[in-house]
Amino acid sequence: MKDGAVRVSTDVADDIEVLIRARYPVIYVVTWEEARVEEAIAAISSKREKKVFTWSICQGIVPYNTSPQSKRGVDERTRDPQAALSQVLESMDPAIYIFKDFHPYFCDPAVVRKVREVALYLKNSYKTLIIISPTLKLPLELQKDVSVVDFCLPDRVEIGELLERTVAEVNKKAGLNISLAVAAREALVDAALGLTINEAENVFAKTLVKTGGLSEKDVPIILSEKEQIIRKSGMLEYYRATEAFENVGGMEELKGWLGKRRSAFSDEARKFGLPTPKGVLLIGVQGCGKSLCAKAVASLWRVPLLRLDLGRVFSSLVGSSEENVRQAISVAESVAPAILWVDEIEKAFAGTQSSSFSDAGTTSRVFGTFLTWLQEKTASVFVIATANNISQLPPELLRKGRFDEIFFVDLPDRPEREEIFRIHIAKRGRNPAEFDLVQLAEASEGFSGAEIEEAVSSALFDVFDKHKDLSTDAILQTISTTVPLSRTMKEEIERLREWAQYRTRPAGAAEAAASFAGRQIEL
Repeated sequence: MKDGAVRVSTDVADDIEVLIRARYPVIYVVTWEEARVEEAIAAISSKREKKVFTWSICQGIVPYNTSPQSKRGVDERTRDPQAALSQVLESMDPAIYIFKDFHPYFCDPAVVRKVREVALYLKNSYKTLIIISPTLKLPLELQKDVSVVDFCLPDRVEIGELLERTVAEVNKKAGLNISLAVAAREALVDAALGLTINEAENVFAKTLVKTGGLSEKDVPIILSEKEQIIRKSGMLEYYRATEAFENVGGMEELKGWLGKRRSAFSDEARKFGLPTPKGVLLIGVQGCGKSLCAKAVASLWRVPLLRLDLGRVFSSLVGSSEENVRQAISVAESVAPAILWVDEIEKAFAGTQSSSFSDAGTTSRVFGTFLTWLQEKTASVFVIATANNISQLPPELLRKGRFDEIFFVDLPDRPEREEIFRIHIAKRGRNPAEFDLVQLAEASEGFSGAEIEEAVSSALFDVFDKHKDLSTDAILQTISTTVPLSRTMKEEIERLREWAQYRTRPAGAAEAAASFAGRQIEL
């Protein structure tokens, strides 16, 4: 391997070599990374003593490593796709032909027919045609003649080697002395997983330019590169980690459970034998912080938070909804480790039982695709799903194996309400010690976290209009005029609590202790 070359995952390279040695005539490699594939094929051709040629619409067929700037390297005769395929047939030497971005020409019946003829001829020769494309578009006529290989993104070892090479080059050329601690190196490699080699190289360079070094503090810069990937997909929304874990009031049991899984995606965890966490389902009263918790976990774990809007997944075109959910899953896996947040999941999959009558089975098929992925996934994608209405939850979703745990998020108790008031008063630039938090917590019994936040915000508007500052009395006045959800939906909340009592794990410490004591007595 030449100096500066990128190591290619041996599994994929070995697969391609086996196909070439077995005389598979046409191989379709799905990837964005032409350079990595070309390098792997060049290494294979050297071992097998074969020549390598590349084709593009701009240059035609030219020897491998011909510079794109070289006018002499352009073969005008073979720029036409059919002429290029004819050249492959006419050549007598053992060779590998790499055709780049050839998929648009599969809409031409003459080109499709020509590829079939080439495939038939190459079976008995020492030549191989390899098509490289970022997308798989294969006409029906070619599906039995073409072998498809997914060229995966760089693994941890490849990203790690790139990082070390980047640091070494910068130290040498700029006269710096950048050194990476083990923890910093692992954090940077984890952040760059899911990027192509080119993207990772660019973002490492960008980080060096912005900060003058590479450390754990630079992880957000690398994650910003993943944000671009998510935006381009159209199926997922990228949420920046703006909510600190300390800003989640209450839910101590849930926070402790999530904190223990903070390092579950690390090398140390894998060597220890820990399985990759699947996810968690949060069921509970509206406005009690389920969505806030999802945002805060991304900040704690320092991984991308991707929101899957299932409304975007469903489309009017038959079959496209299933493809959309598969695409969203594929994008999430490509930027792993990541958190996939599915908010109010019951609304998206409500009516799966009647799907065959209402939407020709589309909802049922999409739900089945999502469930199968939840059960079988191996990628480091942690799923956080939230739900408010358990009556609309499909029973299949609650089965063990889909999620690691199901938590019930209830209304905050008095100590938790104190903590929530403290958080929101401090967030608005006031000193919580100057407020009577105990009185506020007692007055707001039955309030959700969202209603407490709104009470503080409304009080701010009131005092600003009166040219006064925020005070305990101002917040108490707002509380006295608010009718909380716990009153307007009392019966529904009681039913939800009754259902969750022996089916879920309480998110709050006090509820968890009470629940455990109750279960012990019943046993």
